[in-house]
Amino acid sequence: MPRAPQARRKMYVLDTNVLIHDPNALLNFEEHTVIIPMTVLEELDSLKSGKQTVAADCRQAIRNIDKLLGDASPKAIEKGVPILRGKKADPLGTLSIVMSSEGAGNHSLPEHLNDNKIINSLAALQARHTSHDIILVSKDINMRLKARGFGVEAQDYHNDQLLDDIDLLPKGYQEFHGSFWDGIAKVETVQREGVTEHLLKREGELAKLNINEYVIDEQGFIGQVVDVSEDQLVLKDLHQHDLMNEEVWGLVPRDIYQAMALNLLLDPDIHLVNLTGSAGSGKTILALAACIEMTVANKAYKRIIATRSTQGLDEDIGFLPGTEAEKMEPWLGAIVDNLEALHEDDENMTASVDYILSKVPLHFKSMNYIRGRSFQHSLIIIDESQNLTPHQIKTIITRAGNGSKVICLGNLAQIDTPYLSPLSSGLTYMTERFKGFRHGGHIHLQGVPRSVLAEFAEANL
Repeated sequence: MPRAPQARRKMYVLDTNVLIHDPNALLNFEEHTVIIPMTVLEELDSLKSGKQTVAADCRQAIRNIDKLLGDASPKAIEKGVPILRGKKADPLGTLSIVMSSEGAGNHSLPEHLNDNKIINSLAALQARHTSHDIILVSKDINMRLKARGFGVEAQDYHNDQLLDDIDLLPKGYQEFHGSFWDGIAKVETVQREGVTEHLLKREGELAKLNINEYVIDEQGFIGQVVDVSEDQLVLKDLHQHDLMNEEVWGLVPRDIYQAMALNLLLDPDIHLVNLTGSAGSGKTILALAACIEMTVANKAYKRIIATRSTQGLDEDIGFLPGTEAEKMEPWLGAIVDNLEALHEDDENMTASVDYILSKVPLHFKSMNYIRGRSFQHSLIIIDESQNLTPHQIKTIITRAGNGSKVICLGNLAQIDTPYLSPLSSGLTYMTERFKGFRHGGHIHLQGVPRSVLAEFAEANL
């Protein structure tokens, strides 16, 4: 009987942006060979200094490479050092470093660009290892296009992409036409401490629901999934009138989606709230109103910490004059704008905003200074979180200490970071990873209630 043909071994050559995006990327290529060109090490070296988020990721990537190589000899490194993933686990795959100056004869690209040096080293590897598939892994679309044009296979780094289509991302609720109850064959209803709960069989459309998601229909019914098992889910009956009239620091929800978002924000058992939606859908103002209510009126939390990911913030903050709070002010103008919107009907809006800022323990923090911190009994607002990588979002969420709540706000249609897309954004990664978390909730806000002008621009420009 003829033997099945053995699958060709693959050699993955990593670009610098992959190691910055995920410093642990080296461990994610299974039994295949991972190659790091010398040019990539040089780029990591040039970016490793400073307090920027990128610098911290570079240092982490360099430490990981050093740990995997250990005290291997130069010959062993050239041949490939086995990648150890745990003390007791068998090594899987190998890691090696190659010189980037090995051109591909007369057909090499001019080496005045680092990208060209990496592509030339790939071509040289391809000529030497004809029995292997040589694949460049890069987050840079143009780098991948150049490599393909030069005859080298190139791929994006997909390890932390959990979805193939952004439309598959949970919205946090499911809408039913007509009456929700028309499609329900059997239900058991119980009263618990003044709360009505419906026990339903988990089948059909209901099988797609996760914990803390909502069910809404056109008849005015709204329910929240409070418990999920393999074959059953428990739906807590909420009253739409109460939700729509919930006033938080003078703010009343404009639609049912904002009402559901406020319900999650004010729930003491929810430790992570994730609000997505288009520009002007109310993400920041809802979060800010709920946070002020919970710190000033309820005293459930001691402080509000606001931070945001903005392209340029890491580099520019050092050149701005003043204290950290004053340096952060231009970037967190959205917070002040929303404070003004909450008090626009006051006799003296400026005095009201100044009073709030003096009364509310509201701290503006740069992401550079959040690493290594631990925030207890705090509300942490992360604005523009669509610009974070999965690794960066993990770094920030793990800062939350006892009694803290994290609120992530973002719009996946407005990504400013060069190597991120809606599918590879940390916001998408976190939403998908946390969808079964008992103490987490997510709402995708609809519509553009900011103004008639904003709504028309969103739809037509």
